[in-house]
Amino acid sequence: MKIVVLAGGRSTERNVSISSGYRLTNALREKGHDATFIDLFLGYDLHGAKPVTAFDDANTSKNLLISDAVLTDDDINALRGDGTTQLFGPNVLAICKEADIVFLGLHGGDGENGKVQAVLDLNNIKYTGSGATASGITMNKVYSKEIMLYHQIKTAAFVEITKDQGTTGHHLPFAYPVVLKPTSGGSSVGTHIVHDDAELQSGLVDVFRFDNSAIIEEFIQGREFSLGVVNGHAYPAIEIKVHDGWYDFEHKFQEGYTDFVTPPDDLDDAIHEEMKRVSIQTMNVLGMQNYGRVDFFTNADGVWVIEANNLPGMTPLSLLPQEAEAEGVAYGDLVEDIVNGKLKLYADGMNN
Repeated sequence: MKIVVLAGGRSTERNVSISSGYRLTNALREKGHDATFIDLFLGYDLHGAKPVTAFDDANTSKNLLISDAVLTDDDINALRGDGTTQLFGPNVLAICKEADIVFLGLHGGDGENGKVQAVLDLNNIKYTGSGATASGITMNKVYSKEIMLYHQIKTAAFVEITKDQGTTGHHLPFAYPVVLKPTSGGSSVGTHIVHDDAELQSGLVDVFRFDNSAIIEEFIQGREFSLGVVNGHAYPAIEIKVHDGWYDFEHKFQEGYTDFVTPPDDLDDAIHEEMKRVSIQTMNVLGMQNYGRVDFFTNADGVWVIEANNLPGMTPLSLLPQEAEAEGVAYGDLVEDIVNGKLKLYADGMNN
């Protein structure tokens, strides 16, 4: 099967996406597929004589160390070098059209928010993961939490503050500490645990570097879990135990900062089953398809959804591959399951 792995792009999670993309490409090739890695933003130089059907080798053997440096628009624009800034680089769509399916290894911003999915839909290009509408809803924490609350899925109370409202003079409906995040973002980029008004102000200044909207959530104390769902099947929950602090960007993507247990021996069976049920319900009410991941806190008051992820990371330290491995599903088999599951949705006319 001809498969394009689309990664990179313009988001603050560009480096995470590239790591996912390289690993996905290697796994698909090991499974016998004709796979190539393409950076969404940098594109692909066909050198004139090369036909768009050429699926040439990419350097997929890199053991990438994911930097915790946050890329800005200027940093990313400089990578292209020709002064252009459009999201789709040279020949990306032309090559994607020649593939049987595109595996979206994109994370964050323009990649998970439905814009890329909409362009692919308009060009009749098949791709993995959820469709444009569900992707946009899931990426926006305000929209997704409102839908979850409507469906009586427990999630932390929240308020939204937009950039035009400024960074001062805000009175919150709940006590400190609170969690401050960009409304549309991931990998904890721009996320802060805030303890007072001064920290809220400085945190909002940082958040508004990445987004025009911030979400402030009531702090939920509890054990932290994540649970992946692939083609309607919920994998075992993985507990996230940070050595110090909280599960920020560095803890997510650098070895030695966090322990992962899938599932922990002391996790109550009823709570585990509830997380599985709620993860599938959350994906369904958000309109997600094919695969995704739902993050949780658990405490004496039950199971609380933190957020859903419509294109979960597929790096060596990512959670979904660890959960699948705990159930005996190797990384390559997991990747093929995702591809085959989405192709079946297309065949059944159920892609959205």
